Amino acid sequence: MKLSRPSPAAVGFGLIWAFLIVFVVFPLVRIFYDAFTNEAGQLTLVNFQEFFTDSFYLRSFWKSMVLGVAAVFTTSVIGIAVAFLLIRYDFPGRGLFSYLTMLPLILPPLVGVLGFVFILGRAGTVNVLLMDWFGMEKPINFMYGTHGVLLVETVHLFPMMTLSVLDALSKVDPTLEEAAQGMGAKSWRRFWDITLPLTTPGYISGALLVFIWTFADFITPLVLGVQDLLAPQAYLNIMQFVDRRIFRMGIVISALLVVLAILFVLAARQYVALKDYSSLSYTRVQRRQLGPVMRWLAVGFLSVLLFISFAPQVGVLLAAVGRGWSLTPFPVVYTLEFFRQVSIETPRFIINSFLFSGIAVFLCLAVGVPMAWILGRTQAPGRNTMDALTTLILAIPGTAIGIAYIRAFNFPLPLIDLPLTSMWVILPLVLAVRRLPYTVRGSHSSLLLVHRSMEEAAENVGATKMRTFWDITVPLVWRGILVGALFSFLTSIQEASATIFLTLGGWEMMPFGIFTFYIAGSQSQAAALGVILIAMCALSLYVVNRIAGTRVGGLFG
Repeated sequence: MKLSRPSPAAVGFGLIWAFLIVFVVFPLVRIFYDAFTNEAGQLTLVNFQEFFTDSFYLRSFWKSMVLGVAAVFTTSVIGIAVAFLLIRYDFPGRGLFSYLTMLPLILPPLVGVLGFVFILGRAGTVNVLLMDWFGMEKPINFMYGTHGVLLVETVHLFPMMTLSVLDALSKVDPTLEEAAQGMGAKSWRRFWDITLPLTTPGYISGALLVFIWTFADFITPLVLGVQDLLAPQAYLNIMQFVDRRIFRMGIVISALLVVLAILFVLAARQYVALKDYSSLSYTRVQRRQLGPVMRWLAVGFLSVLLFISFAPQVGVLLAAVGRGWSLTPFPVVYTLEFFRQVSIETPRFIINSFLFSGIAVFLCLAVGVPMAWILGRTQAPGRNTMDALTTLILAIPGTAIGIAYIRAFNFPLPLIDLPLTSMWVILPLVLAVRRLPYTVRGSHSSLLLVHRSMEEAAENVGATKMRTFWDITVPLVWRGILVGALFSFLTSIQEASATIFLTLGGWEMMPFGIFTFYIAGSQSQAAALGVILIAMCALSLYVVNRIAGTRVGGLFG
């Protein structure tokens, strides 16, 4: 009896699942295994008992939770206000504001916190001016502490909330608000009772990402001298190589980060599933013109927001081109020497960033586009699990992913007798896994706009599914694929939370180089590398914005 050969579609489906199992499921399983076992490999709850009976770890846990909730609150107030102004009203400079308010998203957290330190630090521009002009004897502590962490996270993450709400708000039928207005509801009542509830799916998605991002960021707190948070403790415990108990606590904290991410995702999806947010919009209502007073209030609010958002970028730029910036409001001498040093003398940071991020995007396309097709066009077994796994990847903190890869792939591979952690390819792999959801979401959202009849017509004239996919589907969804790929590149090139655990000599990317220069006291070199990173991210965001506009918010949902 002759066995039938598996179809290319079946082989591709199997390869995608093999990728997910090896590079997503296995590392997470390994980190849970380490968290629930002792040195002898026996199952135990002692590790978690030690964590929950240690007052310092408990304080770090609750402090992290409060910080995450506070970041959600601050980004919600700013992000919803910005989204509502941009989508519903017309005022001078609206188009320019719609682009500029997205720019803080591309500011890497490490670069952002350095910029804020240059401007608002104890010896920063603001404190020097206050002491010179008002005779203050002591500088004001604007930055060092939890309040400084909250400031950095808010400025960096409010565009993520804006994009998520913009995407949801653009789908709300304006006639529902008009009906409420006809019934006598005031503007604030319409907003709270009609508009905001209908944006819940997008808002929950944005709030979840803001919370987890803040909860898992360890670089910003460390730079600002805050160590009693979970993410910094996970980093510090793993990076020390002396006390095995402390190392084990780092693994336990990582497992807790994953558990919390899973619980938050499940709770968010359950809450959204309880209600129906669908509406049919047959007409588009033009943006309303604001009155003279409200118009300038809107412009003033957005201008102040942009001034605060661009302050760290200005600080980084001044530090990159300035020499002798010490106890003076601005640099004394300006030079391009530091750019020459980081781009010519130590170009590996830039080269590695392009190389690893480019390979990661290629992997995202190779795995993510077929995944989007499976989710949108098939009823293949396990597709719901694949979809849930994609959502989970988006929520799992990079800190936990990096530590999980250390534990999962630190063993010799067959044939080559080298662990994956000693090979540079692990960095593109972890970047691809971290950014895979963006490619999947971008491709899937475009795929939903392509009617099945076009693909069915091609199949009716004899085209195989693979030929139909390449000749019909891909040309129709290329825009969404490109947006997802560019956003994957944009976020990969500034990734630090996962890669910092896996970087060895010669593999350093720009975020690691910035961190290394800063720790070594070479702040100007760190700033120069940060300016280059900002420029690359800004260019990528500009292309994404031109292609997708507000639809990029769908990448987060």
